Amino acid sequence: MISSGTHRLLCWPALALAITLGLVIRSRAAVTFQTDVAAVVSKAGCNLGTCHGNATGKGGFKLSLRGGDLDYDYIALVQDQFGRRVDVLAPDESLLLLKATQAVAHEGGKRFDKDSWEYRTLRDWIASGARRESPGAPTLVKLEVTPHEQFLIEPASTVELKAVAKFSDGSSRDVTPIACYEVVSVAVADVSVTGRVTRKESGETTVLVRFLHLQEPVRLAFVSARPAFTWANPQPHNFVDEQVFAKLKTLRMNPSGLASDEVFLRRAYLDLLGILPTADEAKRFVSNDKPETRSKRAALVDELLERPEFADFWALKWADLLRVEEKTLDAKGMQDFHRWLRASIASSKPMDQFARELIASRGSTYANPEANFYRANRTPVIRAEAAAQVFLGTRLQCAQCHNHPFDRWTQDDYYDWAALFARVDYKILQNNRRDINDKHEFIGEQIVYLARKGTVTNPRTEKTAEPRFLGSPKLDLEKQDELEALAAWMTRPENPFFARAQVNRIWYHLMGHGIVDPIDDFRATNPASHPALLDALTSEFVKSGFSLRHVIRLIMASRAYQTASEPNDTNVNDELNYARASLRRLTAEQMFDTLHQVAGVTAEFKGLPSGTRAAELPGARIEGRRGKRTQTTPDVFLAMFGKPPRLLTCECERSADTSMGQAFFMISGPSVNELLTRSDNRLAGLIDSGKPNRAVVEELYWTALTRSPTETELSKTVAHIEKSKDRRTGVEDVLWGLVNAKEFVLRR
Repeated sequence: MISSGTHRLLCWPALALAITLGLVIRSRAAVTFQTDVAAVVSKAGCNLGTCHGNATGKGGFKLSLRGGDLDYDYIALVQDQFGRRVDVLAPDESLLLLKATQAVAHEGGKRFDKDSWEYRTLRDWIASGARRESPGAPTLVKLEVTPHEQFLIEPASTVELKAVAKFSDGSSRDVTPIACYEVVSVAVADVSVTGRVTRKESGETTVLVRFLHLQEPVRLAFVSARPAFTWANPQPHNFVDEQVFAKLKTLRMNPSGLASDEVFLRRAYLDLLGILPTADEAKRFVSNDKPETRSKRAALVDELLERPEFADFWALKWADLLRVEEKTLDAKGMQDFHRWLRASIASSKPMDQFARELIASRGSTYANPEANFYRANRTPVIRAEAAAQVFLGTRLQCAQCHNHPFDRWTQDDYYDWAALFARVDYKILQNNRRDINDKHEFIGEQIVYLARKGTVTNPRTEKTAEPRFLGSPKLDLEKQDELEALAAWMTRPENPFFARAQVNRIWYHLMGHGIVDPIDDFRATNPASHPALLDALTSEFVKSGFSLRHVIRLIMASRAYQTASEPNDTNVNDELNYARASLRRLTAEQMFDTLHQVAGVTAEFKGLPSGTRAAELPGARIEGRRGKRTQTTPDVFLAMFGKPPRLLTCECERSADTSMGQAFFMISGPSVNELLTRSDNRLAGLIDSGKPNRAVVEELYWTALTRSPTETELSKTVAHIEKSKDRRTGVEDVLWGLVNAKEFVLRR
C-alpha cells in the first residue's frame, strides 16, 4: 500500500481525532465490503495511482484505481495465491492488517493503528467470512457536501467541510472523517484528513471530496480583506457583465476601465480577422465622433463579421481541431476539407448543422470533404475520443484503462461510446504514398462507409461493447444508423454537452481562457468559474439557432470584453475572473501576417496564389516535407511561434508560450531583417512620397501599433532618423523597434 506523503496526510485519520470530533460512531451492523471495506481501502490511500491502484500495482498486489471496480478488488484481496492477504480463520494474521499496521515490513508505511476504526472494520469483515455480497445491504446513491461553494474574506481563513452519504434504503450517514479530500486546482489552501480547509494565500481553489465511487467538488475563494475597498459600480452592457461583475464585487475587485478606441479596434481585428486595421481604417474609427461608444463599437463588430478574413481566421481554428493536415488526408483532401470548413463559416451555417454533417459524414473524401473527419481518425477509440472532446467538451482518455478517476465515466461508458464508431470503414481507391514504409501516409481518394459488421471489445468484461451515447441507456437503431442517431442526439437543443462546449470555446478565443478551463474538459471536478454565465450564454446560443456570430456579438458587446488590460490595485493578481483583459502573444499566423502587413510585403507560399496569408493555409505544413528548408522558410517561422502539426484533436496542441528563440527570431533573425530591407516594401513608398520624417513616423505607428506616437516617442524617433547615416536606415530602425515592442507582439 505505497502512497505519497501527500496522500498519507489526506487519507488516514487518527482514531483519537475522530473520537474527539465525535464523528465516527460505528453501529454493530454487519460490515459490508462495498461500503465499509471499500471506504477504508480508499481512506488509507491503497488504491491510488501512486500505490496499488497503479496500472501495474505494487509488490505484486494490484487494486482498481480509486476503487473503480470492486469485483476486481475483492478478488485481489481475498483470492491471492497464498491465501495470506485475508485469513478468515485467523483474522489478526491477515497480511492486509499486518502490513497496514506495519507489524510486517511495508514499503508504504503505517496506514493506521491496531486500535483504530479502520483496523476494527477490516477485522470484523474478515472474521465474518470476508464476503463480497451482503444481501439486503443498502448501496450508496448520493454524496452531499456542504458548503458547495464559499467565499472567505479575511480574517476568515478556515472552513469545515461536511460530507453526508445517502443510501438506497433512505438512510444517511455522516462520512466526513472517512471521506477523502484533495486539492485539485490552484493550491492556495491545505485540506486536512477530516475536511478542514485552511488558507495559505488569497485566491480560488477546488477541493475534491470523495467517498466510495462518488465525488463532489467544493469551490472556495479566499478573499483579501481590502478594508478600504469600495465597489466602483461600473454599468453593465449586457448580462455577461452582470454575471462577471457580481463575482468581482464578492471578490472585492473592481474591473479595469474601458479600453481606448485604439486598443479595442486592434483587439477586435486580431480576434475576428487575425490581422491589423490599416492606418486609414484606424484613423477613421478613432476620429468617428459618434456620441455612443457602444453603438460605434457594435457597428465595427458587425462590419468585421462580414469580411472574408473572418471566415479564414475562424476556419483556421476548426482546421486545427479537426486535424486538417496533408500526410493523412493528402493534398487534395486537405484543401477540400479546409474549403468546406471556410464555406461553412462564411455562410453562417448553424453550428449544430455543422457538427451533424461531420458526425454523420461518409462517401468520397474528395466529393464529400466532411468525410475527412473520419479519414483523420482511423480507429474506433480515436474517433470516440475526438468526437467527445471536440463536440461535447469531454475528455474520455482516462476511462480507456479504468474508470475515470475525476469524472463519472466508466470503462463501460468508454467502450460503449467507442462502439458507435466501430462500423466506420474505408475503401482505399488508391494510395500513391511517397514513403512505402510509412503506413500513416495516404495519397489518393478514399470512400468512408459503414461496414455491415464492426465491433469493439470491452477489456474489462472481455465482451463486445454495445453502442450507447454517453450517460444514456442502450440504443435502438432500427430507424437510423448509429452515426445519424449520434449526430441527432449530440446536437439536440436539450443536450447540455454540445451547446455549452461550443460556447465555452468561443469565449476562450475571445477572452483568453475558458469559463471552464481547459476548454474541452467539462467535469464536476473542474467547475466553471462563472456557471450562471455559461448557462446564460448556452441558452442564447440555442435560442439563436446555434449561431456563431450571435454569441461573438454578445461577448464583444460586453464591458468585460472591452475592458483595458492595465490592472488597478484590486485586480492586479486576477487571472480568472475577467477583471481586466488578459495579455497574450499573437498566434503564429497573426504574427506572420501582421509582420508582412506592416512591412507592406506580400507573402509567397509554395504552390499557393500570391497574396495568400498564413491564416488561409489549408494544412499544418506549407513546404513540401522533402523540400529544402532554410531559416527563412515560412514554416520554420510558424513552427517557432506555435503553429500545431495537427496530430491531436485538442486546442492544447497550439503553443502560446514565449521563448528565447522567438525573441532572437524577431530581434536578429533573417526573416524580419529581410522584410525591413526589401527595396519594394512600405518604407520605400513612404520615403519616396516626400513626406517629412514626422509624418513617416506617425504613419508607421498607426500601421504597427494602431495609434499615434506620443510627443516623446515622436521627438526621439525623428531625432534618430535625422542622426542616421542615411534616412532609409533610420526609418528601418524605427520600424524594427515597433515590431519588437511588447505592444506589437501582444494582444492586449
